[in-house]
Amino acid sequence: MQSFDEFKISNQLRSAITDLGYTTPTPIQSQAFPVISSGKDVLGIAQTGTGKTFAYMLPILQTLTFSKEKHPRVLVLVPTRELVVQVVEEIKKFSKYSNNRVVGVYGGTNINTQKALLEEGQDIVVGTPGRLYDLILSRALQLKLIKKLVIDEVDVMLDLGFRFQLTNIFDLLPTRRQNIMFSATMTEDIEDIIAKFFIATEKISVALSGTPLENITQSSYAVPNFYTKANLLGHLLKEATTFKKVLVFVANKRSADRLFEELQELYSEEICVIHSNKTQNYRMRSIKQFDEGINRILVTTDVMARGLDLSEITHVINFDTPHFPENYMHRIGRTGRAEKNGESLLFYTEKEIDDKNAIETLMNMEIKQLSFPGDVEVSKRLTPEEQPKVKEPDNPHKQSNEHEPGASFHEKAEKNKKTNVGGSYKRMIKAKYKKPKTRGDKNYNKSKRRK
Repeated sequence: MQSFDEFKISNQLRSAITDLGYTTPTPIQSQAFPVISSGKDVLGIAQTGTGKTFAYMLPILQTLTFSKEKHPRVLVLVPTRELVVQVVEEIKKFSKYSNNRVVGVYGGTNINTQKALLEEGQDIVVGTPGRLYDLILSRALQLKLIKKLVIDEVDVMLDLGFRFQLTNIFDLLPTRRQNIMFSATMTEDIEDIIAKFFIATEKISVALSGTPLENITQSSYAVPNFYTKANLLGHLLKEATTFKKVLVFVANKRSADRLFEELQELYSEEICVIHSNKTQNYRMRSIKQFDEGINRILVTTDVMARGLDLSEITHVINFDTPHFPENYMHRIGRTGRAEKNGESLLFYTEKEIDDKNAIETLMNMEIKQLSFPGDVEVSKRLTPEEQPKVKEPDNPHKQSNEHEPGASFHEKAEKNKKTNVGGSYKRMIKAKYKKPKTRGDKNYNKSKRRK
């Protein structure tokens, strides 16, 4: 489809689309609209930044009629709190001229406030699996009227360990419903869910996860260690006119905090950091400041790699090479959005070469290698994880294994294996005055038969 005019939608939706300035649907939106509108179970495979939220919400909102029912008819599951907020905002924009009621629920905030919002009555509930399951168990959220179930970024959800909550929510949903699932990758876990809970699923695949976006320039640097990477990053970020809005991905929360501390002295007013240990308010404030340009540099873990619609990012820097090559694609998908050009830089150490090779194999292309700048200091300082482990077999202060505590349940000592049969006096009395066998004694009868 070349235009939204070809979609069979209500005037209210058409007016909202016009106000948003949308004129041409993306490929996933064009392909998903007729299939989702038909009521079939759907699996959509598309990269981040291709308009997936609009792809599944437009046909759902088209079929969602006005209702005074208290309980929701549409349930949308997403992996992170930030994505809940974003999806709710998008739905409200699409529903500008409609009477759709929508609420977002997620952990880290007061559950009683969310219970009160559900009590008011909602048409669409968007939430993270953990908080949704808590609300269902407390009976604040009832699923008996759910007609449409959407699972967005399902591969991330499974990676984050939400399979238990997902399967439990499936069991509580009405049997007759439409299942809509979107993902950037196809995995065995997703196929397993489809086989168990979906019926005659139609698959829509727009862009394979390994397909590099043509408008993103990819380059890499070979770097010996963490602190040299920090020196290189600090050197590059000095070019503020080039690196206008930079998203820096690191492997874990510890690295995020460590890098933030290293760069804060140089870019105190321009840098912010988020990861899953930060409070909800801190994370939302950091994202808002970065999106609005107050902060030029955002250091984060892969919690930011999916779903969040951050605009005008000029550079994505993979400070650590991701172990799973698909995650590299999701990371760089944060730049080069809306047909604009973007740049991606990959820092890798000798230990990360195999991960880099896996990325290049997935994309079927080599990432351009750049020369390490001569004016950047090569640091000899190592992180605790990088430091070699020293073995000290002859260290007299080191405990030997024989002093290590054993298992909780161990074999009894020999002296404790004896059975307590009472004192000697009791045994003598028992032998002297033992009960004689009688004809009613079953053992007595057995011995008689043997004779």
